Amino acid sequence: MPTMLRTALGALAAAAIAATPAAAQDVTLKFHHIWTPQAMASVNVIQPWCEKIAAQSANRMKCQVLPAMSGGGTPPQLVDRVKDGVDDLTITLPGYTAGRFPAMEVFELPFMTNSAEAGARAAWDYFQKYGVKEFAGTKILAVWVHDEGYIHTAPRQVRTLADFKGLKMRAPTRQTNKLLATLGATPVGMPLPSIPDAVARGTIDGFLLPWEVMPSLRLHELVKYHSETDPSRPALYSAVFVFAMNQARYDALPADLRKVIDDNSGAALSQEIGRIWDASQAAGRKLAQERGNVIYVIPAAELDGWVKVSAPLYDEWVADMDKRGLPGKQMLGEARELLAKYRK
Repeated sequence: MPTMLRTALGALAAAAIAATPAAAQDVTLKFHHIWTPQAMASVNVIQPWCEKIAAQSANRMKCQVLPAMSGGGTPPQLVDRVKDGVDDLTITLPGYTAGRFPAMEVFELPFMTNSAEAGARAAWDYFQKYGVKEFAGTKILAVWVHDEGYIHTAPRQVRTLADFKGLKMRAPTRQTNKLLATLGATPVGMPLPSIPDAVARGTIDGFLLPWEVMPSLRLHELVKYHSETDPSRPALYSAVFVFAMNQARYDALPADLRKVIDDNSGAALSQEIGRIWDASQAAGRKLAQERGNVIYVIPAAELDGWVKVSAPLYDEWVADMDKRGLPGKQMLGEARELLAKYRK
């Protein structure tokens, strides 16, 4: 075959390869997160989501899941790891980086909601108006809050406000740490994976958490007492989660694969995850009961006093927003209105 013909055929072959639809690409997305593989979020949220995008892309787009921070770094670094493209996907708590995402902290103020589903729907709507700018360089696929956060202690039961005095308590976010200080405890901020060792060493006497996460870390075996709040009142606290993707990674996907991501994100995904969190309480609670731990429900009348004591935290948050040039009072009002709307 003449050299010129070989060159021409080679050029045609190269052109044909170049013209192959981008949809033929295989994409592996590195999904890094804090939970163990057995945790509720791993089993009920992350794995099903990854299976969906694989199925809907004919297995051309898959997750490489890195659980329990096995990809390196620390939980507070996850927001920057995904923003900088070290990780492609993550689920994390913005509150692990204290004060960095202040607009979304409104849902971490005390006594806001006792429905993760309603909270998720409200948080997604609110995020579209006030939160997007806080996550520049990151595509947020879903926003939600966890179900009711309760009090779990080793040395004694918390029944009244006075019982907080002298307790060293862990909380996940700065707003919840402020709440603990207001209630009389000594707050100790730390991410979830650090809790077992901190309890075992006596660094903390207890922690605030929803039931769902307790089994994966066997936390019900490290404490004896659990204090729930009367269901007629909003939960003591909740924390905001984001499902985040590196923006450049998303933008570089072929159009049909971007559509797969789009079809599995947004308001519907946020609501679905909130519903999953609401349904997650029973398993963790059952393990504590079976172990013989003591579960006490704090009565509504007692909680009303806690609400009154923690009221200044709302004013502090509003003032903080105002200092940042944001309409704090309006933002708090809209968050409450959205929660009320979706509770109906």
